[in-house]
Amino acid sequence: MITYNWNCKTVDVHPQENEQTDVVYNVHWTVTGVDGDYSSSVIGTQTVPLSEGSTFIPFEDLTNEIIVEWTKEAMGEETVARIETNIANQIEALINPTSITMTIGE
Repeated sequence: MITYNWNCKTVDVHPQENEQTDVVYNVHWTVTGVDGDYSSSVIGTQTVPLSEGSTFIPFEDLTNEIIVEWTKEAMGEETVARIETNIANQIEALINPTSITMTIGE
């Protein structure tokens, strides 16, 4: 069974926006899937818009879990599923390779 870990700790911020400071607008994410001794990762970025009417969370109060939630929401369920399926396929290819490289001896 694959365990997925979303790391969304690196973000781009606007120093000043709408009378707030350090407003997150872009997330640099890494998703790592682990199945026993096998793992695979995918990296990317996702813009996260400041939603009208949402409660502003000061930068110092943000956690990885909060940013992961924002990132997944901005991506949509289909994209999140596609990323995790891609990782699962890469792990499956490691476990059951369809091609391997070998060296012929002397």
